[in-house]
Amino acid sequence: MSPDAAELDDLWQEDDRRWRDPAAALSVWDGGAADPRLLHARASGAWWDVLDQARITLLITREYEHLVIALSVVGGRPQTTYLPLPHPSGLAVDRARRTVAIASTRNPNQVFELAPAAAALDRRDMPAPPLDGRPLLPVRSTIHPGALYIHDLAYVGGELHANSVGQNAVARLPASGGHELVWWPRSAERRGRLVTSRNHLQLNSIAAGPTIEGSFFTASAERITARRPGHRNFPVDRRGVLFSGSTREPVVRGLTRPHSARLLDGDVWLDDSGYGQFGIVTDGRFESVARLPGWTRGLCFHRRIAFVGTSRVIPRFRQYAPGLDVERSRCAVHAVDTRSGRVLGSLTWPTGNQIFALDWLPRTWSAGLPFERLRRPVRERGIFYTFLTPKETNDR
Repeated sequence: MSPDAAELDDLWQEDDRRWRDPAAALSVWDGGAADPRLLHARASGAWWDVLDQARITLLITREYEHLVIALSVVGGRPQTTYLPLPHPSGLAVDRARRTVAIASTRNPNQVFELAPAAAALDRRDMPAPPLDGRPLLPVRSTIHPGALYIHDLAYVGGELHANSVGQNAVARLPASGGHELVWWPRSAERRGRLVTSRNHLQLNSIAAGPTIEGSFFTASAERITARRPGHRNFPVDRRGVLFSGSTREPVVRGLTRPHSARLLDGDVWLDDSGYGQFGIVTDGRFESVARLPGWTRGLCFHRRIAFVGTSRVIPRFRQYAPGLDVERSRCAVHAVDTRSGRVLGSLTWPTGNQIFALDWLPRTWSAGLPFERLRRPVRERGIFYTFLTPKETNDR
C-alpha cells in the first residue's frame, strides 16, 4: 500500500530535521538506522535484467533521506544495500584507484572515500566475517566549511573537484584536505573579483573533461542579481545555463534548474530538472531525449544506457518545477536507451523523496554497501572490526 500524503509529509519533515546539529554531522551519528520504509521499492520493465546484464553495481545518493543506496544483482537475485550519511549529494567513482567519493553536505561539509573490503584480519577474538559482495566501507574523510555547500563531485585530470555552490565556484579538493577555488564563471565576478560571500548562481554540476578548461558546468542563473537561490521569487523558468570551462561563458541557455551535466564521447548530456527532461547538447541547444515522471537529477552512463534519477518536488519549491505535474512526481531511477529514448526499466521508491547523484562500478569490485534491509549485526560488527582494503592486500 502506498503511503498517504500526511504520512509522507511527517516522514520528510523528520528527515529534514536530522543531522542539523554540527556535533551529529561531525560524528556521523544521530542515533538511528535507516527507516525501512525508505528502502521499499517497486521494479518495472526490465530494470533488474538491465542491471544484471551490465554486471554493475549502481550507487545512488538520496540526499534528503540521508542514505546512499547500492543496487546490484548477485547470483541472479536483486540486492539493495545502504549506508547512512548526513545529506549525501555528489558521488564520483575513481576507476583508476577503485575508490568512491561521496559528499556529505551538512554543516560541516565532509567528503568520504569508500573502498571495498577485500579481506579480513586474522583475529582470535572474532571469527572472520563473510565478505560476500566485498562491501564498500568508508576509509577516509576530509572536513570542509559548511559554507562551501558542496554539490557535485567529479574527477578532473585524476583529481577530485567539487561545486562550491556557496562560493559560486568549482574547487579542487586535495587528498590532504582543504580546498582551492580553480574555476568560476566570468559573470560571478564584481570589479574583477569572484563573489564568494553568498550563493548567487546555484552552480551545481560538473561535466568532467580531461582538464577544467575542457569541462562544462550547469547553473540555475547566468549572472548575479538581487534575487538568490532559495528566495521564493528567484526566477528559474528558462533561466538556467551551461557554462564552458574554457570561455567561462554560457554555451547553452534556456534551461530550467539544470543538473548532472556529463560528458560522453565528446557530447554534453544533462538533466533539465524543472521540466523532467534528460537530453543532449547539440549545436548550442538542449535536445530532450526522454521526459520522465519527476524532477530529473542524477545521471550516469553504461555504454548506450543512461541511468537517470527522478525526485519528488518538495512542496515549498514547487515554483522551481514549472514543467512538472508535482503531484505525480516520483522518486525513482530509470534505465533509458540513449538512441531511442525508450525507458527499459525503472525502480521506484513509493516513500522516497530526493535523488541527487548516480554512478556505477563493476560488480566484481563490489556488490554494494555494508548494511542490508534485514540487518545482520554479527556480520556488520565483524566487517568493521577486521576489514582490509585492496590497497592493503595488494588485491588489484
